[in-house]
Amino acid sequence: MNDMSDKPSGTPERAKFDAMEHGTQDDWDIIGGEYRSFAKGVADRVLDHLRLLDGDFGGFPVDRLEHSLQTATRAQRDGRDEQYVVMALLHDIGDTLGSYNHPEVAAAIIKPFVSEEAHWICEHHGAFQGYYYFHYVGMDREARENFRGHKYFEACAHFCEAYDQNSFDPNYDSKPLEFFEPMVRRVMAKPINSSYAKALAE
Repeated sequence: MNDMSDKPSGTPERAKFDAMEHGTQDDWDIIGGEYRSFAKGVADRVLDHLRLLDGDFGGFPVDRLEHSLQTATRAQRDGRDEQYVVMALLHDIGDTLGSYNHPEVAAAIIKPFVSEEAHWICEHHGAFQGYYYFHYVGMDREARENFRGHKYFEACAHFCEAYDQNSFDPNYDSKPLEFFEPMVRRVMAKPINSSYAKALAE
């Protein structure tokens, strides 16, 4: 192991173990401090990743960022709370890395910060959105029926009908991303559903 005493001046302190089983309280105090500092930037990193959808049309009438903004704008104008609006904004953020499971990727990102209902809607919106197009791509448009009877079935169906499937309008007056940025930061300021929440406490 390198001698940490030889690290350049100004280099952040690092733990000294070579395996977690050899860690000490001092090591984990260092790591915990770095973790808390890094975690505070999650909203900015999420927003940066959302911007990757700008210009990504995938054949759709609007790019994926505009679709996200439209979805969130419709939800916001309908009086939905901030957690819901942020879910609507981020529901397709998984498109870049989760081409085969984008709803689950987005749901994993928002899970620590939103209600059980908002998380469920995000995680399952793909199957519900399929009602509007699966029959055109050789899939079962009734895939959402697998969830019939779930307590959030109607909520997810409404999300897709009222905010998602109709948000491909090139002439819609969407709010800009800057409008939603403070909401994202407020919602993501403190986790409400995370086993790591205690570690964030100062």
